[in-house]
Amino acid sequence: QDFNRLRALCLSQGLLFEDATFPAHVSSIGPNLLPEDKLRRIQWKRPTELQRNPYLIMDGVSRFDIMQGEIGDCWMLAALGSVTLQKQFLENVLPKDQGFQDDYAGIFHFRFWQYGDWVDVVIDDQLPFLNGRYLSVHPRTSNEFWPSLLEKAYAKLRGSYQNLHGGYLSDALVDLTGGVQVQFSLKDPPPDLEEILKAADKSKCLMGCSTSGQLRRNIELRNGIVQGHAYTVTGVAKVRYRNDWKHIIRIWNPWGHGEWKGPWSDDSPQWDHVEPKFREALFRNKADGEFW
Repeated sequence: QDFNRLRALCLSQGLLFEDATFPAHVSSIGPNLLPEDKLRRIQWKRPTELQRNPYLIMDGVSRFDIMQGEIGDCWMLAALGSVTLQKQFLENVLPKDQGFQDDYAGIFHFRFWQYGDWVDVVIDDQLPFLNGRYLSVHPRTSNEFWPSLLEKAYAKLRGSYQNLHGGYLSDALVDLTGGVQVQFSLKDPPPDLEEILKAADKSKCLMGCSTSGQLRRNIELRNGIVQGHAYTVTGVAKVRYRNDWKHIIRIWNPWGHGEWKGPWSDDSPQWDHVEPKFREALFRNKADGEFW
């Protein structure tokens, strides 16, 4: 589909785009994501019906714009959170020639890397709702819609929203960058893992991590970590602690909440023994899903 041609056509006819290839219909959700009675209750709404003044992007793009909805696509959202840290990658995925302010016609497009090419995916902006709540990723700021629309384009690429329910972080990182992925098992980590992470961080690699939990997904453990869940690695640091140096890693949960409760977490006493300059640079006590 040619985004510019379709948008020009809609504008000339005074119509809002309706995508026949990924319609506002149960077929785009998939048959097994929800019980049948819930599938029947799904409604589709455009951002212009939800908000008087919607925006595609407000005040730049950030991982904190993303809050996972009912679909188990943490693997894709953790990769997306990572891409927001590197704006040069984001521009490939999120073209700037669109929005709700100028030439709005209910049509948007996003790009994903598939088998050696950037593929342009066109969508309409009708989003699925169940009982008045977003089925898809929902905006932290009520009138900013880039995460919901990008997720819809990825669902279209994959065939349905159901096909986003469970997947591999490494696949999504490749689809969003065209890069090459490397994985390390933390059961048997390389002895110089801290140095690898530090070098990866310095060279602006995108990083994520995930917990196993094949049988019971999305169970929150007492320590705050979720089983069968994907996270974004958002920072690596070495801090002076008491009379020693500690390697610490910052991680973000695509739920937008739910944090680790152990050492180096937001409420942990470790921070009281860190030199003030490190504490000031690194420590943020906020319920935003991000933790050291």
